[in-house]
Amino acid sequence: MLTPRSLLAALVWFSPFTLPALLSAADSDKKQPPFKITVQLDWIAEPEHGGFYQAQARGFFAAEGLDVTIVPGGPNAFVMQKIATNQAQIGQGDSTDALQKVAEGLPVLCVGAVFQDDPSGLLVNAASPVRRFEDLAGKTIIARPEWTFLAFLKKKYGLKVNVVPQNFSVAAFLGSKEAIQQGYSIAEPYHIVHAGGAKPRFLSTWDAGFRAYAVVLTNKKFAREHPAELRAFLRAYVHGWRDYLEGDPAPAHAAMKQANPNLDPAFALASRQLIIEQKLVTGRDSDAGPANIGRLTTARFTTQIQQLEELAVLPKGKVSVEQAMTAEFLP
Repeated sequence: MLTPRSLLAALVWFSPFTLPALLSAADSDKKQPPFKITVQLDWIAEPEHGGFYQAQARGFFAAEGLDVTIVPGGPNAFVMQKIATNQAQIGQGDSTDALQKVAEGLPVLCVGAVFQDDPSGLLVNAASPVRRFEDLAGKTIIARPEWTFLAFLKKKYGLKVNVVPQNFSVAAFLGSKEAIQQGYSIAEPYHIVHAGGAKPRFLSTWDAGFRAYAVVLTNKKFAREHPAELRAFLRAYVHGWRDYLEGDPAPAHAAMKQANPNLDPAFALASRQLIIEQKLVTGRDSDAGPANIGRLTTARFTTQIQQLEELAVLPKGKVSVEQAMTAEFLP
């Protein structure tokens, strides 16, 4: 039972001044502006970025209280540098490059997977006698000279090859039956066939035992200071990939088309189908499935660090798994 003294105290506590202040504070909490995040892509908007664009177009980022801006990339996207300098808070890249940048002192951190295996590899003309990596001995390869996979192949198979720098065109490949070219399994084969060439064979990096990830990256300082927002971003991103692969990809493709007017709708559908068939997002392992979207493992990073140390791409002991990746923010 309230005594006169306790009733007076209650009335003072819920005075005409106090109650509006409490309500105002509650309203303020509800009206917090969305948290802004900039995403820097490694290439122009294409289906390899399906998780980002589907999450954006379907409102998954917004539902997590995020205001996300997606910035397309290209040959000079400088993803790692932009992440390191906070020009972008999230980026897409590959784990090989990320490990090298960590060794150089850039504060980048892999926090999720885009693809469980990087779909880079070698396109071989259908009429070529090259069918195995061992058959590459003495051949000319059109590729980026700094591509780490070339060094891996030379060491593993004892190969000597000639390298001609590529210019991101399939013209040279179409012009020679002997041509061998670096490419993406979900992109160049479509363009080659569309240009009138025969469907090329593809020698994948994972078949050679070089299993790099395509990764989602952030700045280590951002991860420390905004863990809740990073977790929210990755929840929406994983949701976006699953929705893109299992549902209607039209929202993402429309957003990609807006960012990349040259995007061919037929290519977008074909590339998405190859992503599904090759299990790039869900993984090629026996236990792979939708629950594997975004996953990173310390075992895979340990193996890759060892491979890069053996190639002298990384100084021995310079980079640890803990410095390069974490799975703690994944849903």
